[in-house]
Parts: sequence; structure tokens; C-alpha cells
Amino acid sequence: MPLPAPEIEREALHTRTVRVDAFARADGQWDLEADLVDVKHYDFERRAGVHRAGQPVHHMRLRVTFNESFTITAVQVGYEAAPYDHYCMAIESAYQGLVGMNLLKGFRDTVKRHFGRTRGCTHMTELSYVLPTVAVQALAGRRRETRTSEHDEQRPFQIDGCHALREDGPVVKEFYPKWYVAPVTEN
Repeated sequence: MPLPAPEIEREALHTRTVRVDAFARADGQWDLEADLVDVKHYDFERRAGVHRAGQPVHHMRLRVTFNESFTITAVQVGYEAAPYDHYCMAIESAYQGLVGMNLLKGFRDTVKRHFGRTRGCTHMTELSYVLPTVAVQALAGRRRETRTSEHDEQRPFQIDGCHALREDGPVVKEFYPKWYVAPVTEN
């Protein structure tokens, strides 16, 4: 359902677009290719001259390759636009530090510790934060296809991952009854 139309006139100032595409590789691993693009809807002055409306202020690209255990095995980083050009781009190689991190095991906290503040690029770090949920979505169909009775004995990882999938809620009761826990009632 779309948002209702605004009731007050307004002017567009800034647009951030984040896109992530997932790919199955021929070698049995997967790639996530992520882009972050920021554009202003007005011209503004910079030391190097006028930055025109609609031209990217930021355009970062991040590709991670991960294996069946969701561990990152390779990283590629690129900048097409950055406000301080080569000064911003100088951090690219630091993001090789993502290799070895697991997308499902404390990824965002680990990234924040490794690349927070002056140890990284704010925008590249933010872009990396979307990777875990995209990886899960990308492989969800495959996980269903390869599910065995052994997997049926394991509690689904998504339970208690959000309010709709809380263990004592109606969704878990209906779709995952084996893992449903009746709510504790207060007397």
C-alpha cells in the first residue's frame, strides 16, 4: 500500500538509492553486488566548482562473494563519485577486511567495530549493513529445496527475528507450530 499523498507542498532535496543484486556463481558460491547513490536536487558550490543537481555526490559499489556457510571469501570495492575524490577512495583496500566475516553471525556489529568512524567510509559501511538480509533472501528458495528431515529438527533461524515472527505470536503458531511457545499470561 503506497503512502498517502502529502498534505503540504514540499521540495525534493536529496535522494539516496541502495540496490543489491544477488548472483549464483558457477563455482558454487554467491555474489552480492551493492550500489549506493546519493544525489542532490539542487546545485551547490564546491571548491572545485558547482556541483549540478542530479549528479551523484556519492556513488559507491561493493561486491562480496560468500560461501555456503555465509562467510565472505572475496571483496571488491569501487567509487564512481565521492565528495573528496581520491581522499575518500583511499579507504577502498581497507574493506578487504570483510573477508572472513560471516554475514549471519554478528556481521553488522563486527563491521561497525572494524570500519566505524575514521577506520572506514560512512557510506560504504552503511552499504555493507544491508548484505545479510539480502543474502538470506537470495538463498531462501535454495534452502527450502534442500531441506531434509534433519533440517526440520532445527528451529528456523527467522523465529524471533522480527515482531511478526516472535515465538509466541500468531505467525509462528500458524506456520511453525512445532516452534510455537504460548505467551506467558499474567494473573
